[in-house]
Amino acid sequence: MDAAEFRKRGEEMVNYIADYLEKIDKRQVFPDVEPGYLRPLIPDCAPQDPESFEDVFKDIEKIIMPGVTHWHSPYFFAYFPAASSFPTLLADMLCSGIGCLGFSWAASPACTELETVMLDWLGKMINLPEEFLAGNGGKGGGVIQGSASEATLVSLLAARTKTIRRVQSEKPELTETDIMGRLVAYTSDQAHSSVERAALLGAVKIKNISSDDTFSVRGSALKKVLDEDKASGLIPFFFCATLGTTPCCSFDKLLELGPICNKENIWMHIDAAYAGSAFICPEFRHLLNGVEFADSFNFNAHKWLLMTLDCSAMWVKKRSDIIGAFKLEPLYLQHQHQESGLVTDYRHWQIPLGRRFRSLKLWFVLRMYGVTGLQEYIRKHVRLSHQFEHLVLQDERFEICAEVVLGLVCFRLKGSNELNEALLKSINEAKKIHLVPCQLREKFVLRFAVCSRTVESTHIEFAWQHISQLATDLLKTWEHQQ
Repeated sequence: MDAAEFRKRGEEMVNYIADYLEKIDKRQVFPDVEPGYLRPLIPDCAPQDPESFEDVFKDIEKIIMPGVTHWHSPYFFAYFPAASSFPTLLADMLCSGIGCLGFSWAASPACTELETVMLDWLGKMINLPEEFLAGNGGKGGGVIQGSASEATLVSLLAARTKTIRRVQSEKPELTETDIMGRLVAYTSDQAHSSVERAALLGAVKIKNISSDDTFSVRGSALKKVLDEDKASGLIPFFFCATLGTTPCCSFDKLLELGPICNKENIWMHIDAAYAGSAFICPEFRHLLNGVEFADSFNFNAHKWLLMTLDCSAMWVKKRSDIIGAFKLEPLYLQHQHQESGLVTDYRHWQIPLGRRFRSLKLWFVLRMYGVTGLQEYIRKHVRLSHQFEHLVLQDERFEICAEVVLGLVCFRLKGSNELNEALLKSINEAKKIHLVPCQLREKFVLRFAVCSRTVESTHIEFAWQHISQLATDLLKTWEHQQ
């Protein structure tokens, strides 16, 4: 393929993507395939000779689309949003076209410098404390990670290194192995499984702190466990607070937890993967109060700010803590400006070495939507979630299981877990909408997350009518069986 054919095929692909997104509501949201469907449809080996673009293109609908779950369908209400917009697609195209590997400033100055500035832009949009911004000569700063899982792991590893060095300076007789065996991290019993996985990868113990009746961790609960662990000779070093938990979008009490972590020399990381985008709206910014006590903070712009995966924004108060944990300087990666104090080498801020020009997505979307456009997008989703909540509350057969704060509604039929498992099964087997469940204490709960960029009030109404009718049918069957 030469440049002339690329221009032609590029136009065809852009038109295909635009048609796909414009007409996505006509596609069944969840596919009709079984595991292993794809292998029989393609050859066992790569072709020896080149194939035409036409041959590849026709196989998109024949082979790929039958197995696609349509995350951007207005009938997709599962998990959390996977953001997308036309500006971010264009930015991704430019990112792939430039094709740089921006692991250091010298590897691509624009890639590095735009990321630093974009993270300052985004930090100012959510009114982060000045210490988290790079600015001109600040000690903090932001970085784009691939996911919130990576951000949690990076922060935990940095906290581990910082704590080991501190304890060794205080007690030189202790070896690194001695200290590692006594380190313990903490998080909520409602936290995402990626926090536990970070501890697994970091080879440290982790304990879940019990949440209260609103599924939030309180300071008193953390302090009780810390006192017990310190008395047992353990070394608390890391706490991951969650703002907007995956099961029910609950919020840990930062104003209670933060001072405890600061007093006890515990690194506090805040995982706001979903909810963080909402903090650009002044009416939701209070949910972030207490961030001033944190050492690191993260949210996924690729969940709710109209930019595609991967764009997970992470900030640290002291970038030296991150760099100190990961910095290695082989000769082939060194450059003349690295010790000047004027540049950032993001390879020291992350697990991988290579990195794409991801900040282009921020640059395109923030400029082409503006803060007000993004605020209205968030507010629309919140309005739609309250519309669904209102519909649920009007039906006495159902109950709301957690406070509806942003774009997630947790609900269930009043009755047994088995009844609600059957309802979810009937919903997802019908494939008109798509939902996933969660467990809140002993209850099996259905999650309704407002996700699509194109979702409207009519889609919410349709979803509820569909759920309500399936519930009616199920209850009739259930009564006969009983």
